[in-house]
Amino acid sequence: AGPVENKSEAAMSELVPEPRQKPVVPMKPMGINASLLGYIGIDTIIEQMRKKTMKTGFDFNIMVVGQSGLGKSTLVNTLFKSQVSRKSSGWNREEKIPKTVEIKAIGHVIEEGGVKMKLTVIDTPGFGDQINNENCWEPIEKYINEQYEKFLKEEVNIARKKRIPDTRVHCCLYFISPTGHSLRPLDLEFMKHLSKVVNIIPVIAKADTMTLEEKTEFKQRVRKELEVNGIEFYPQKEFDEDLEDKTENDKIRQESMPFAVVGSDKEYQVNGKRVLGRKTPWGIIEVENLSHCEFALLRDFVIRTHLQDLKEVTHNIHYETYRAKRLNDNGGLPPMTVETEENHESNL
Repeated sequence: AGPVENKSEAAMSELVPEPRQKPVVPMKPMGINASLLGYIGIDTIIEQMRKKTMKTGFDFNIMVVGQSGLGKSTLVNTLFKSQVSRKSSGWNREEKIPKTVEIKAIGHVIEEGGVKMKLTVIDTPGFGDQINNENCWEPIEKYINEQYEKFLKEEVNIARKKRIPDTRVHCCLYFISPTGHSLRPLDLEFMKHLSKVVNIIPVIAKADTMTLEEKTEFKQRVRKELEVNGIEFYPQKEFDEDLEDKTENDKIRQESMPFAVVGSDKEYQVNGKRVLGRKTPWGIIEVENLSHCEFALLRDFVIRTHLQDLKEVTHNIHYETYRAKRLNDNGGLPPMTVETEENHESNL
């Protein structure tokens, strides 16, 4: 019986895997919080970085999507307090509604306090204006992916540029019509398709057409519909880096989104102050007054608190997803075109 027992024990030892060893945790280096005996100047690294970025400047590409007449151009002009939209840059009043969605990008250089920003406003005239709007988001998705492709081709070049021009869409403001009822199927379809490739910020346009109660109810209804349909808008929950981010972003997701805004590039005198606003028979709606609309919240969110994060999420999440899929499908590199072959030959 002895040898049989030994055989069965040997068989069991083969079946039962050996317990996995815990990875060795490296010891913390000694004196990690060493007290300095004098000033070294490590803190100047922030100033060094600031000087460097001030010289190169910043890129920011913002896309506006929505039906005609929702005040997209006016809102973008209000957002950057300058004439940056397509309509204010030589738009023809007799221009007809395009039969298909067109993409028009207009670049500007805006400077404030010595900081230069190359702003590109991407407009989408013709979106949602037809009788049949089936798949009208496809040209927009194609444009967004084309910008990723352009960046990828520059990145995989043997002799690549020190600073690759960034035309990728960092932010998409999606304008919702202030119906007060619910989102249209087109709104849901667009956001469902595009939320995977770009940072979408939903905005309720022309919020002055609703009462305060209607506005609150409509915002709640829109949030509920987006949740039920599994549509994630920016800032996405899974990209919160720490507890501070999560707390701040949860407040935005649960209270502010979607921003109910009013845009205006006209100034009026109110209590001795010049304010941007819209004149109505019963008074002036002040664009930057939080008790009138949420424009100030949207501006602070897009420009003053989350602009850098919008760029980082675009690069680290949306672009990386596109890049990984593209390289994976292609076995490593984008296909060589005649142009890239010529580039390689000239580089060699």
